[in-house]
Amino acid sequence: MDMGLAGRRVLVTGGSKGLGFAAAREFLAEGARVVFCARDAQEVAAAEAELGDGARGVVADVTDPAQVTRLIEAAVAELGGIDVVVNNAGGANPGTGESISEDALRHDYDLKVLTWQRVLRAALPQLRASDQPRVVNVGSVYAAHPDHRFFATAVNRAAGANLTRCWAAELGREGILVNGVDIGCIETPQWANIRDKRAPGTPLAEFLATTAEEDVPLGRIGRPEEAAAAIVFLASARASYLTGTTIDVAGGMGLRV
Repeated sequence: MDMGLAGRRVLVTGGSKGLGFAAAREFLAEGARVVFCARDAQEVAAAEAELGDGARGVVADVTDPAQVTRLIEAAVAELGGIDVVVNNAGGANPGTGESISEDALRHDYDLKVLTWQRVLRAALPQLRASDQPRVVNVGSVYAAHPDHRFFATAVNRAAGANLTRCWAAELGREGILVNGVDIGCIETPQWANIRDKRAPGTPLAEFLATTAEEDVPLGRIGRPEEAAAAIVFLASARASYLTGTTIDVAGGMGLRV
């Protein structure tokens, strides 16, 4: 199936590892060109080398508005414009409403809501100039099915879900499609942090297996490339009549009767 992504210019935040890296790799396989960012210079260099031709990494922290501006400028200089924005930067901040600090909750909101707003607004002139503009925001199934053990994620991803819908409504007449992918238990580096807070001392493989057994109807942790496939689809020509839509890639996690 031709996804209509050949030659498309893609920006992926949080692209040096995990789901963002898998998405960058899938876009490249479809013939797109990719600029990705992350905060760690060594991780950016390593990912750029592994991705190879067609990919360029930029060191940037998207919680800093000035660095977002420089990121967009770097992407435009490298690609000549931007057709697709994938807002993937994020992080795990487990804790209950009682245990999480106000500072941690505020930082989580900045990372999971305001960064989407910053990047999308900064890229908007480029999207308006594209003939196939797409935005894909990567969130969590906890946005619709909250878990009190992930208080910050549940609260802030719900805000992000409505940010996606509001932008979709605002930009629909311009043909700029804004959609989301909500993930469940996808095997990414952030699970080590979750394990450290929820079950310190438990081997990571054991923790993941227990989590899958308890929370995921398919009974296994998802692979980054499985979520990346949904991101690439929403960015493609095949998703031309989808906006304000969120696809759950969670193995059934979050289902309620």
